[in-house]
Amino acid sequence: MTYRFVANHSDLREVSPGLKDHPRVALDCEAAGFHRYTDRLCLVQLSTTSDTYLFDPLAVDPSEILRPVLEDPDVQVVMHGADFDLRLLRRDLRIGVRGLFDTQSAASLLGAGSIGLASQLEEHLQVSMSKKHQRADWARRPLTEELLDYAAADTRHLIPLCDILASKLASAGRSDWAAEEFRVLEDTRWKEDQADPVTRFKGARHLPPRDLQALRVALTWRDRIAKARDRAPFRVVGDPTLFSIATSWPSSVEALTAIKGMSPRLAETEGPRLLAQLQAVAGLPDSELEPYPRSSRNGPGRLTPEEEDRAEGIRALRAEKAEELGLDKGVLLSNTQIQEIVRSAPRSVGDLEGLPGMRTWQAEILGAGILDLLKT
Repeated sequence: MTYRFVANHSDLREVSPGLKDHPRVALDCEAAGFHRYTDRLCLVQLSTTSDTYLFDPLAVDPSEILRPVLEDPDVQVVMHGADFDLRLLRRDLRIGVRGLFDTQSAASLLGAGSIGLASQLEEHLQVSMSKKHQRADWARRPLTEELLDYAAADTRHLIPLCDILASKLASAGRSDWAAEEFRVLEDTRWKEDQADPVTRFKGARHLPPRDLQALRVALTWRDRIAKARDRAPFRVVGDPTLFSIATSWPSSVEALTAIKGMSPRLAETEGPRLLAQLQAVAGLPDSELEPYPRSSRNGPGRLTPEEEDRAEGIRALRAEKAEELGLDKGVLLSNTQIQEIVRSAPRSVGDLEGLPGMRTWQAEILGAGILDLLKT
């Protein structure tokens, strides 16, 4: 497989002329969040209709030659499942992609049963893609030739796939839907998660307040270690082990070591600090125990019975229209959008379009029916 690996300033200067004057490029990124503490941009793959380039942003900053291409609205940038990669590009390279065509979004709007890249390439181009290195540590250097070959394959077929899906969108009268989705995607940005960590932990909601506080302590303890070692937190201590710690209250390093999944070495070196923090939680008065955040999943609270009746009506309307259009119900309108509609009670299609996350194409399909339901 032919490609150019770009890992120094000399390489950048050499490939820069080859990126100019291409009306279309295909783009993909590799990150290291599965292995490392934080996601970081580790590789940028870019294909034109004739060449493929692999940029190593850990060795050299490629932003100065990529920005003129990727931020030009007259250059079509084809990606698949672009959301996360767009966030990384904006955060790490300060590049805001324009001219986006996202083949995953396009497949969703066409009602595809499987929207993964491998499935789409197999269906439309009869190309089989390996998934062997999906969880590779892309931050490790040097990158092997096998990994580079794998990465180069991700963009090689995106432009032909784009052509097929664009034609299908046009035939279905959905090109404008896709264009709206692409423009929304272009504005995605990286946001640091400020939520209470227990809201991302399965089973935490049902813990007694003191065990919940112990879980917070254990999560913070693990996070500190993971950050210092640049490892994904679950690779330091798994969630089931943390859950056991928070509910069994080990009182010694030996008891901590006995918990399934706990590394004896970690228990010995870092365990005393955790045990001291758990002891402090055990001594807190009930009034100082922080409850599970009430609004973490249901926004400003559950719908009232009257609102729930309206939401059920909208869900029925959504199901009917989705079946007519051959779309997944969640693509046509999400449950979060339905809750926002019911709470906001828009009185016109214009009001409906102004709600957060609402698309013009969704309002055109469902607007009249939703407004009728809200009047009842």
